[in-house]
Amino acid sequence: MSLPATFISAVEHLVPGDRRFDDPLSTLAFGTDASFYRLIPKLVVRVEAELEVVELLKLAGAHQVPVTFRAAGTSLSGQAISDSVLIVLGDNWNGREIRGEGTQIRLQPGVIGAQANAVLAPFQRKIGPDPASINACKIGGIVANNASGMCCGTAQNTYHTLAGIRLVLADGTVLDSEDPLSVTRFFATHADLLAQLGELGKQTRANSALAAKIRHKYRLKNTTGLSLNALVDFDQPLDILSHLMVGSEGTLGFISAVTYNTVPDHPHKASALLVFPDVESCCRAVTVLKQQPVSAVELLDRRSLRSVQDKPGMPEWVKGLSNSACALLIESRAASQSLLHEQLQLIMASIADFPLEKQVDFSEDPAVYNLLWKIRKDTFPAVGAVRQTGTTVIIEDVTFPIEQLAEGVNRLLTLFDKHGYDEAIIFGHALEGNLHFVFTQGFDSEAEKTRYSAFMDDVTQLVAVEFGGSLKAEHGTGRNMAPFVELEWGHEAYQLMWQIKRLLDPQGILNPDVVLSDDPQIHLKHLKPLPAADAIIDKCIECGFCEPVCPSKGLTLSPRQRIVIWRDIQAKQRAGIDTRELEAAYQYQGIDTCAATGLCAQRCPVGINTGDLVRQLRGRDANKQRSADWLANNFHRTMQGARVMLHVANGARLLMGAPLLSRTSAAISKASQGRVPQWSPAMPQPLQCLQLPAAIEDSRPRVVYLAACVSRAMGPAATDTEQMPLLDKTRALLEKGGFQVVFPAELDSLCCGQPFASKGYSEQAERKKQELIDALLKASRGGLDPIYCDTSPCTLRLLENGLDSRLKLHDPVKFIREQLLDRLDIRPQKKPVAVHVTCSTQHLGEAQGLIDIVRRCTNEVVIPEGIHCCGFAGDKGFTTPELNDHALRNLKSAVQHCEEGISTSRTCEIGLSQHGGIDYHGLVYLLDRVSQPRA
Repeated sequence: MSLPATFISAVEHLVPGDRRFDDPLSTLAFGTDASFYRLIPKLVVRVEAELEVVELLKLAGAHQVPVTFRAAGTSLSGQAISDSVLIVLGDNWNGREIRGEGTQIRLQPGVIGAQANAVLAPFQRKIGPDPASINACKIGGIVANNASGMCCGTAQNTYHTLAGIRLVLADGTVLDSEDPLSVTRFFATHADLLAQLGELGKQTRANSALAAKIRHKYRLKNTTGLSLNALVDFDQPLDILSHLMVGSEGTLGFISAVTYNTVPDHPHKASALLVFPDVESCCRAVTVLKQQPVSAVELLDRRSLRSVQDKPGMPEWVKGLSNSACALLIESRAASQSLLHEQLQLIMASIADFPLEKQVDFSEDPAVYNLLWKIRKDTFPAVGAVRQTGTTVIIEDVTFPIEQLAEGVNRLLTLFDKHGYDEAIIFGHALEGNLHFVFTQGFDSEAEKTRYSAFMDDVTQLVAVEFGGSLKAEHGTGRNMAPFVELEWGHEAYQLMWQIKRLLDPQGILNPDVVLSDDPQIHLKHLKPLPAADAIIDKCIECGFCEPVCPSKGLTLSPRQRIVIWRDIQAKQRAGIDTRELEAAYQYQGIDTCAATGLCAQRCPVGINTGDLVRQLRGRDANKQRSADWLANNFHRTMQGARVMLHVANGARLLMGAPLLSRTSAAISKASQGRVPQWSPAMPQPLQCLQLPAAIEDSRPRVVYLAACVSRAMGPAATDTEQMPLLDKTRALLEKGGFQVVFPAELDSLCCGQPFASKGYSEQAERKKQELIDALLKASRGGLDPIYCDTSPCTLRLLENGLDSRLKLHDPVKFIREQLLDRLDIRPQKKPVAVHVTCSTQHLGEAQGLIDIVRRCTNEVVIPEGIHCCGFAGDKGFTTPELNDHALRNLKSAVQHCEEGISTSRTCEIGLSQHGGIDYHGLVYLLDRVSQPRA
C-alpha cells in the first residue's frame, strides 16, 4: 500500500528534498540494519531538528502512517526497519552538556556512545552502558534498547542511571522532565494520560503476585517487552513515563535528549584468563566471583575458544585445551594501583580451591590484557567469517538465573546438537547469567526456516518457561522475540504491556510489530537475504560498525550500504532482472564517491575492506590501458605535466584573482563531471623541475629519502605561511639530525603505483611499485640504509602485500619517533596545533605516535572529533570535491582557535587547509621549528 498523497505533499513542504529519499537504491540501503530482517521503507526522512519530528508525528497521526525511528542501525533484533516511513537521525543531534564535574551528562540521541565517554574521560567518568557496539551505536539506540554490555550489569544500565529525559510522544507533544515549565504544561495538557499511568502503577504494586514477578524478572538482565519495572519502582506518573521510554525501542515515543548519572571510569585495570576443566566448575566459580571486586567476568565455552585458536596472535596453548574446557575472562578496575592489587589478591583467594586447566595470571600490561580481550571479541566475527556464503549470523541473547547457569549452558549445547547447529558457540556476561550464543542460519529454503523455527521454540521454552530466565537480556525484543513476550511474562503482564502501548500510541503508528505483535509468525517473516556477490564482501554481516569512519556516509552510501546494494545487483542479475538503472545510480553513489582508504576494514568485525571491492569495480571499467601504460612508462613526463597544470592554475590565479577562479573552476569541473580538477585557494604552487644535490660521502649515517610524487610536484599554496617546499624542509630537518641524505636514482621516474591502483589499473600499479623497490634496494645499498618516505599513503602502498625483507622503510612518524627525536633538543611552542591522522597513518599503526610527537612540540594538541578520513583520497578532492566537503564539514569549528594543522600527506593537507581555514603542513615543519641539533 502506498503512502497517502496528502501526507507526502505535507512532508515535502516540511523537509527539504536532499533529506527525503524514495528512490529504489536509497530505500534498499536504509532498509538494512544489523539484524537478519529487512523491510524496504516507502520513504526515508533524515531529520535535523526536534520540531521536524514533532510535525512528522502529527502528520503520521493525521494520515494513519506508521513510522520507525533509526539512529545507527546496529540493533540485532529487527527494531530499526520499516516498510512505511523511516525517520533517520541527521548530523545535528550531536549535542552534549557536562554537568557537575562530569557526574552528569546530557546527550542528544545522535551522539555515538564512545564519543560520550571521550568527553567524560578527563573527569575519569563514563556512561554506564557499555555495549560491544559502543564505537558505532548512538545514544538514542542505547536508551531505546536499554543496552548494557560487559561491565554494565543491571545496576549501571540506562534505566538505573537515568537522570532526565526529553521525549516526543506519538501526538507530537514534547516533554522535558528536567524543565519545570515543560512539565507544568504537560500536566495541564495530558493530565488524563498521567492519571492513567499512575493508576496502572498503583494497581500493579497492589497486585502482589504480579509485582513480585516483575521484581524477580528484573533482578536478571532483561529487555524482553516493555519496562514494567517502572510501574513498581516509581509512584510518580512522570517517573513512570520516563522509565517506560527506556527499552521501548521506539514504540512509545521519540527520545530527543537524555541525562545520565555517570559512573566512575577507574584508570587502573588488570585482566586474567582462567580455564576450568568443565562448565560446572566454571559456573560455580562465577557465583563466587559475583561477591568479589570484579568489573567483568566473561564466559567462553570450548567451542568459542576453538573458533579463534588459529587466529594470528592467539596463544598456542588454546589449541591444546580439552573438549570440556570452559574459560572465564576476568577484569578488575580500581582508582589506584595499590587498591587494584588488593582486589586481585581477594579475587584469586576466593577461587583458589577451584581446579584449573590453564591460567593466565592477572596482568596490568596492555599488551597482555588486550590479547586476552581479543580472544573474547574475536569469537563473534570468527563464526561470521567461516559461515557458508548466503547464510546469516544470528547472535541470541538470553539470561539464566546465575545459580542455574551451568545447567543452562549444558542444555543449550544439547539444543545445538539436536537441531544441527554444529558451529554454534556460547560466550557472555557470566556475572549476570547473560549468555550470547552465535550460530549461522540460511533462510533460502522452507526446510531451513522450519529448522530455525523449531530451534527457537525449544530455546524460548527452555529459557523462559523451564528456567524463568529472560529471552532478551540486552539486545532488545525487536521483531525477533515479539511473538514470545507473552510466553516469558504470562498473560497478565503481557496485557499490561498492551495497555501501556495503547495509552501512549493509541493509533499504533510507532514501530508496529516491534516488542509487541499480534502476529505469532512475525519472527519468521521479512528475513533478509545475504546472496553471494563477491569474495571480498561475502562475509559481511551488515552490522554497521564501519559507518562512523566512512567519509561518504550521509553524502551517498556507507560501506555497509555499498555492500547491500552490490549484493542486490548481483542477485537481480542472476534472476534475469534488468539492473541498468540501479547500476547507473550505484556508479556515483557507490563507486565514484568512495574514498577507498580502507578505514572501514579497521572497524569491521570480519576485516572487510569495502575499498577493495570499489577498486575492483573501477578496474572493470578501466578501459584506457594504453594511456595507463604510456603514463607508467613515461612517468617523468607525467610529473612534468602535473607541474605544467599547476603552473597554468597559478597563472590563472594571478590573472583572474582567487574568488573568480574558484567560481569558474567549480563550474567547469561540474560541467566536465570531474574530469577538470576544481581549483581552491589551498591549491599548491608548482615546484620547479627536480634538481637534487649530489651525494657526498662522509661519516654521517645515511638515510635514503623517498620523496613522493606529490612532494616532487606540489609546493606550498600561495597563501601558506610556510613557503619552503616539503622536500627541502624534510632534507634540512634530517641533516639537522645529523643524517646524510641520499636520493634514489632517476627519482622523477619513480612511483609507488598508488595513482594507478586507485583508478583500477592494477598491472601498471604493480609494475611501478616493483620499479621503485628495485631503485630503493640500490639506493639503500641492498637494505643497509633506512628509507624515509615523506608521505604516509605511499609508505602504506609499498608495505601492503609484503615488501622486500631487506628494505627498512619508514613513514615520517616512525622514522622521527625511532631515529630522529633522540638527536634533537625540542622546546615546545605555546600555540595550539590541530592534528589530522591520515587513513594510512592509522593503517600503519602510527596514529598515537603522531599525536605523541606533536605533543612534544606544542603545549596544546587539538584532535577534531569525528573526522577519521578527510575524503581527499588522492585526487578525489579535485575531481569529486563534494566528498572532501562532506567529510570535513565540521572541521573549521573544531580547529578555529588553532593557527596551524599537522598531517603526513600533502594531498590531504590541501583539503584540510581549505576546509579548516588554517594552514595544514607536514609534521616536519612543526618539528623543525621547535628543535635544535642535540649537542
